[in-house]
Amino acid sequence: MTGAGGTSETYDLAIDPTRSTLDTAVRVAKLAEAARFDALFTADLLRFDAQGAIGSQEPLVFVSALSQVTSRIGLIATVSSTFHHPFNLARLFGTLDHVSNGRAAWNLVTSSIGEENFGAGELPSPEERYARAAETLDVVNALWDSWEPGALTAGADGRAVLHRDRVHPIHHSGRFFTVTGPLNIPPLPQRRPVQIQAGQSEAGTALGARYAEIVFTSLPTLDHALDFTRKIRDQARSLGRADGLPLIFSSFHATYGATEEEAKRLVREKRESIDFERGRTQLADMLGGGVDLSELPLDAPLPESLLPDVASVNRRRGRVDIFTGYARQGYTLRELIIAAQDTGHWAAAGTPEQLADAVEERFRAGVLDVISLGGLADPRQHDFVVNGLLHELRKRKIVAADYTGTTLRENLGLELPARDTAPVRV
Repeated sequence: MTGAGGTSETYDLAIDPTRSTLDTAVRVAKLAEAARFDALFTADLLRFDAQGAIGSQEPLVFVSALSQVTSRIGLIATVSSTFHHPFNLARLFGTLDHVSNGRAAWNLVTSSIGEENFGAGELPSPEERYARAAETLDVVNALWDSWEPGALTAGADGRAVLHRDRVHPIHHSGRFFTVTGPLNIPPLPQRRPVQIQAGQSEAGTALGARYAEIVFTSLPTLDHALDFTRKIRDQARSLGRADGLPLIFSSFHATYGATEEEAKRLVREKRESIDFERGRTQLADMLGGGVDLSELPLDAPLPESLLPDVASVNRRRGRVDIFTGYARQGYTLRELIIAAQDTGHWAAAGTPEQLADAVEERFRAGVLDVISLGGLADPRQHDFVVNGLLHELRKRKIVAADYTGTTLRENLGLELPARDTAPVRV
């Protein structure tokens, strides 16, 4: 969080396809840093999909480039534990932390797509993916902690002195990986980059409760947010973690208007522009991908027989849980397709003051610590976000006015986790 009792804001990095992807990203990164956003957030897709002409840029490479044209804003890269090896991940994120002077964060995902491009055959079950993620985090954290404090010092001549007796192998031998270690790059500015985890299925919640400092979730309503926050923090507390961990990170899909009437009109126009035939496919994806909605009438509820059992779905169980819940509440197919436009994320419309009310409600309820906003590249949207919503949140002491430290960890108010002092893993 930014400042005592505050919430933090990230910018969801989008690219203008009419310009060089890097030029646009640099422009947006500078705008976000000038507005004192805490971090830039980069998502990822692992196959050709609906990302448009500019494709899906590799997040670590992209934010590494942005680290050289910014100095304070954090850099969040989404990277899958399912298709990467922990030694490489430790080095990649460790290097990002070095080149950014302590501004790196890892948004760990276990992936619901992409297996066709990694030679992995069928996508492993969620339980298998999260088991691999847990071992990945054990290995990565042990590697980051494999250098004791004082392992690298400055000599009398100003040159670095390595004390080899303070650098330890980890000797990890587990179900998925064998990694001897130690890490072959020096201690990181943050010691460990900030650890974010995306996922809200049962297995994802268990992983987040044990490891994550921040959990990125799809919480479309306050009731969803209250239920999820209670569940994950109860689990975290039972594991001996501090109260208030993990922090809750929500993406906010905001429609801004100078007046309430304008915001309502913009929402209405968005809905009128929906391609409902394409929307059937998008909703099917929100239901796990195995549902045929092509022949169903738009203005009737979905038959119960079409709704998947959440526990049996191999992809996006959190989304499946949300949309099967809506269907059982009696939403029509049309209403479900409209809801699917925000892919299960929190959406609201109104003036900046009204949107600030929505943010404040969740913040005061204790279910919002980090919020993702977009729209800085568009001048009018930039005005609504920076001079409207953020100004209002800062006036209410919900978001800090400036950076409070030099590292992302400091700006988010996150203490360093206890150092892993057990170098041997079996």
